[in-house]
Amino acid sequence: MQPDIILAAGQRTAFGDFGRSLKDIPLTAMATHAARACLAKGGVEGGEVDHLVYGNTMPVDHDGLFASRVIALNAGLSEDSSALMVSRACGTGSQAIASAAEQITLGRSELALAGGAENYSRAPYVVNQARWGLKRGQQPMEDALDFCYRDPFNGEYMGETAENLAEEYQYEREPMDEWALMSQQRAGAAIGSGFLARQIVPIEVPDGRSSRLFDTDEFPRPDITPQRLSQLRPAFRDGGKVTPGNSSGVTDGAAFLLVAARRRAAAVGLRPEARLVDWVTVGVPPRIMGIGPVPAIGKLLQRVDLTVDDIDYFEINEAFAVVNLHAERHLSIPRERTNLYGGGISIGHPPGATGVRMTITAMHHLADIGGRYAVVAMCLGAGQGMATLIENIPA
Repeated sequence: MQPDIILAAGQRTAFGDFGRSLKDIPLTAMATHAARACLAKGGVEGGEVDHLVYGNTMPVDHDGLFASRVIALNAGLSEDSSALMVSRACGTGSQAIASAAEQITLGRSELALAGGAENYSRAPYVVNQARWGLKRGQQPMEDALDFCYRDPFNGEYMGETAENLAEEYQYEREPMDEWALMSQQRAGAAIGSGFLARQIVPIEVPDGRSSRLFDTDEFPRPDITPQRLSQLRPAFRDGGKVTPGNSSGVTDGAAFLLVAARRRAAAVGLRPEARLVDWVTVGVPPRIMGIGPVPAIGKLLQRVDLTVDDIDYFEINEAFAVVNLHAERHLSIPRERTNLYGGGISIGHPPGATGVRMTITAMHHLADIGGRYAVVAMCLGAGQGMATLIENIPA
């Protein structure tokens, strides 16, 4: 990894709860809004950006397959710029950043917008047999969103793979609920302090016969109690430990940041905030995909000759609380250096945007504390792990 790739000007929408504030916003419109905000924050004209990399796991709306190009041109990039859409399951947002960096490393780009979005609330229902003729009688409709949440090898829901992890490594429900409570309380505190507001650009959404500005994540439940969490029934398996309370939320949202060669950033007046040091992906057994952050972080730290003690901050996506408990146990990562502003359990997890949100959060945290290194990591459905290392660039 070349040392001069910088990150800056991250912005995102607030994340909307499933079927709520963002459900009527076309996906490319939502993503374009975040991309424009990113350019404005960086003081960069769209015509100065030569590439846009967009992460998405569920194309929706009529322009879904062309979304990267639609977002690029609507955000103000010139017609001779390039656009790419990528998908790496739950790590899709992080992959967008990595793919933009790869283009720069190879000399095919100098200044890119990297980000992603999901609007799962707009996922369609499908009738697979309709095209070639239906037989007499009722025909089933399938939820396309269901395709995102099932393991492709054995058909289990991703929550069932979390149950597999809890069973195989003997994690109990109580500490999973404790993690969930902590996540909710931290997200509430981050909303109250204004920390999360720094990364959110308000977006206009319908509100009855009028409209309103949507500017605060609406999935967090900071007032939830331990008693209420303990009363929630298992969501995926009778007698199981994985509940709606200790799982990530289904949410909609978009996030972008700028990725640039340092020399190009200087030329356009873009202030670098962090350096992208390195990233790795690994494969793990799909049936316990939640172990992914452990080998990914381990391999990353080995590549850069660092240890857990050298890392000032970790963002590890809370796909399920058991994922974070596993990383905590096997890597000895302290809670006081992990997910201090909430995570997937409290803020939600739109995969195209999640890795970007986590990276922006890590960048802001390092700047606030004067820290040096942060790791952003997640497990990936179908059995992978991904981890990214960034380094703070002091103002």
